[in-house]
Amino acid sequence: MRRMMALLLLLGFVLNTAAFAQTAVDKNGALTIAGGKIVNKNGVPPQLRGISLSWSLWAGQKYYNPAVVNWLATDFKATIIRASMGVQPYGGYLQQPDLQKQLIVSVVDEAIKQGIYVLIDWHDHNGHLHIPQSKAFFAEMAKKYKGVPNVIYEIWNEPERISWDTVKNYAMQIIPEIRKYDPDNLIIVGSPKWDQDVDVAAASPIKGFKNIAYSFHFYATEPSHQDGLRAKADKAIKMGLPLMVTEWGVGEASGDGYFDMEKNKKWMAWVEQNKLSWVNWNVTDKRETTALLQAGAPAAGGWLINQLTPAGFYIREQLRLLNK
Repeated sequence: MRRMMALLLLLGFVLNTAAFAQTAVDKNGALTIAGGKIVNKNGVPPQLRGISLSWSLWAGQKYYNPAVVNWLATDFKATIIRASMGVQPYGGYLQQPDLQKQLIVSVVDEAIKQGIYVLIDWHDHNGHLHIPQSKAFFAEMAKKYKGVPNVIYEIWNEPERISWDTVKNYAMQIIPEIRKYDPDNLIIVGSPKWDQDVDVAAASPIKGFKNIAYSFHFYATEPSHQDGLRAKADKAIKMGLPLMVTEWGVGEASGDGYFDMEKNKKWMAWVEQNKLSWVNWNVTDKRETTALLQAGAPAAGGWLINQLTPAGFYIREQLRLLNK
């Protein structure tokens, strides 16, 4: 009897350990669209929460390495990260495609290894002017990562003051390039005015392809990003548009400005209420409100608390609390 009890206790320990060791992708599997929502393998919203790397240019470029991805997954407890490949200005993908692809692949491969989701982000404000380059890039990524459930394609970071027809036309050219090689993985489409006009997209969504969602961006302290912007997103959600918050910051839309905790709490309550997945901007040591790192923070992760900015401390705390 004692031996039997010992075996049962051991079995329970092993099972509990295995459950604890499950990664975000183990738990959720391939993401799909159902009932106007992004859902996991069990048909429920996974509510992923994580962090965006900065533009793969300038100060943020040094953080595009496996060690940082490992640290974000293990210490920050991020379940999704975003690789924001700078297309412009000089030094981005248009001038240095091989370097930029190498940076993105190093991040994506480590995210897959860590069992978390990763957005391959065409970080461009003028995607409609770079259609041939975007098609070639996403075709290559889709060939490489077809069927890998971790990978999400974000095909245009932030269209600026451009019509929805222009954004939609761009998407209708890029999506087929991905679908030639990867028929199922989630694709995220942008919307006009820096991913704020999601209600406009909801009135005329993309048809003919499965597993298409839309990005929604906000900056929690920006005066114009308050009740009115939430109302636009509420309208889109009510109309059945599947949303992911692929970028948001604790400060203002410039990346700088004031960090208002009450406004951040209000946005976080809204996101949680709607069970939306989100990615916070951004991993860099630039002197800005939304930067997560203090100047000179190590390029290989392992950051101490005093190497985090107020934004970095807050986001780490939120991720460790919500992604338990």
